[in-house]
Amino acid sequence: MDAFINDRKNQILTKGKDDATIACGKASVAGSVSQRACVFCGSRVVLYPIADALHLIHGPVGCAAYTWDIRGALSSGPQIHRLSFTTDLKEKEVVFGGEERLYKALISLIETYKPKGAFVYATCIVGVIGDDVEAVCRRVTRETGIDVIPVMSEGFNGTKKDGYKIACGALAKLIGTDTTYEAPEYSINILGDFNLAGELWMLAEYYKKMGVNLVGAMTGDGRIDDIRKAHKAHLNIVQCSGSMIGLAKEMKEKYGIPFMKVSYFGIEDMSDALYEVAKFFKSDEMMEKARTLVKEELSVLLPALAQYRQKLEGKKAAIYVGGAFKAISLVKALRLIGMKTVVVGSQTGNVDDYNLLKEMCDDGTIIVDDSNPNELSEFVKQTGADLFIGGVKERPIAYKLGLGFCDHNHERKEALAGYEGMLNFAKEVYASVCSPVWQFMK
Repeated sequence: MDAFINDRKNQILTKGKDDATIACGKASVAGSVSQRACVFCGSRVVLYPIADALHLIHGPVGCAAYTWDIRGALSSGPQIHRLSFTTDLKEKEVVFGGEERLYKALISLIETYKPKGAFVYATCIVGVIGDDVEAVCRRVTRETGIDVIPVMSEGFNGTKKDGYKIACGALAKLIGTDTTYEAPEYSINILGDFNLAGELWMLAEYYKKMGVNLVGAMTGDGRIDDIRKAHKAHLNIVQCSGSMIGLAKEMKEKYGIPFMKVSYFGIEDMSDALYEVAKFFKSDEMMEKARTLVKEELSVLLPALAQYRQKLEGKKAAIYVGGAFKAISLVKALRLIGMKTVVVGSQTGNVDDYNLLKEMCDDGTIIVDDSNPNELSEFVKQTGADLFIGGVKERPIAYKLGLGFCDHNHERKEALAGYEGMLNFAKEVYASVCSPVWQFMK
């Protein structure tokens, strides 16, 4: 590991060679050009799919680059979240302050779009010039009757993970504000699914077939009114634990709602996610419906996967994603189609996640926390990976090295969750790894 920054050595281990526990959850090393995103990005990821809310970025126009086009959470109704609003701060506001500009923007947008609520995202420059965003939000709330919630997400104020916490704090202000709602039996909230390519709708249908009622989703296809009554659900199911586990813990403490962590990627984890809910509600009928559902889905899926496994058997994959819980599911899903994981890492994994990855992976697998392009390129070359699974920042690494790529981040437009998603995943991996184009790149 001499080629890597010395301060990062304890964040990289090789299964079978290094016995130490991987270091994680620490600030990125200066100069390492981390793949991590900032606080602002983390808060946007979580809140952005709330479709009937106004999302206003208080900052320069460039900070509004995270649009619906690259983070395509789908909505079954309102589409306000697809619009990218910003106060577009210029030199004048940087010198004299941007509070009046923010106030006028909020009043104008609320009059025009009549949202159910509004989130105002503070960016780096707002933290520097010191605008009192919270005071402006309180003023607009008083004058319009719309909940305008400040999201103090100055990018320099931590990492993407800190942005998750701030976003969960914003959601917590809404939860519990509808005191009239009474939830039906077997009610759940789904936390941490963002309805990419309609995945939430597939999951909701699975639960519906089992007799489980969905109170609200936070935040895929989200609605302000559903979030207000989410405290009445009987169980929180947390898909993206990196982003939502903090809110789940807060709801358990404040409202007594238990939670469970699940993954919807791959056959094994998807099935467990259904069975665990039936176990929680102690319903034999629900368990039987879950078994029937799984049996029916697998009777179609397994024969369809066989042809892809035949072509992919023995191929090697590198994984670098935001949350380590997703990486765990991907290791299992790759095994199902005959592939071996040789590199695996994440931006926000914790010690438990990495210990599980170490336990699951074969000797020689490189496990890395908070990596960067140079390291990832080197790892891929060392291990001879045939496929890179990551997001938009990892795509160019794969293509420059001449190997297949699978987008498993929020930029993708295809459902990869659930049983249907597993088949989509196999098709995409096969098309990328076995494409004839790579013979001209190596």
